[in-house]
Amino acid sequence: MFSDEQYNQACKELLSPQLDEKDGWEYFVESNDVTIYRLRNETSGLYEYKIYGYMKDVQPDICAKVYMDTEYRKKWDSYVNELKIEKTLDQEVIYWNINYPFFMSNRDYVFSRELREIDYENNKIWVVLAKSATSATFPEQSGVIRVTDYFQSAALMTDGQSGTKAFMHYYDNPGGMIPTFLINWAAKTGVPQFLTIMQKACRGYDDYLQKASS
Repeated sequence: MFSDEQYNQACKELLSPQLDEKDGWEYFVESNDVTIYRLRNETSGLYEYKIYGYMKDVQPDICAKVYMDTEYRKKWDSYVNELKIEKTLDQEVIYWNINYPFFMSNRDYVFSRELREIDYENNKIWVVLAKSATSATFPEQSGVIRVTDYFQSAALMTDGQSGTKAFMHYYDNPGGMIPTFLINWAAKTGVPQFLTIMQKACRGYDDYLQKASS
């Protein structure tokens, strides 16, 4: 589903950011231990983003588990309207319906996803790759806009202390007419805010598992 080269590229980016200005990457914003760069997609006119940051006092293996746990995601992510998973022999397909502001239609995604633990240049790195997919199990719904152009790669490793060093490369085309201010807010504020919320979720993961098993 995903190539070894794609996994290695995510590891490479985590250890040494690939942000050549000749390729069009530009600094965008920095906030709460997170630095974001962007690249204009000439086809859509939208931007793809590279995000580099740290999550303090949270170990990377826990971050990876929380990131992959769809049931737990429903508990801590208020933007989740609906989240389902379909597992087959060769892949994991996710259906994700996201709450948008009341004056806009929700968006939903169908995407394949995979996690690998990789030993890369004497570092243990957790890499999650995802991209748009199709599935007869999750047909389009009336009143919800289906996002069909989406990809994401994320890489996590220890920061050498008690936290996690993180990288994410992200792009989607949400379709429809979305105000520029909302797109800018999502990139500038939403991403750092999400990582802060995720850190809190990671710290509470053991308690969640204990309650779920009792």
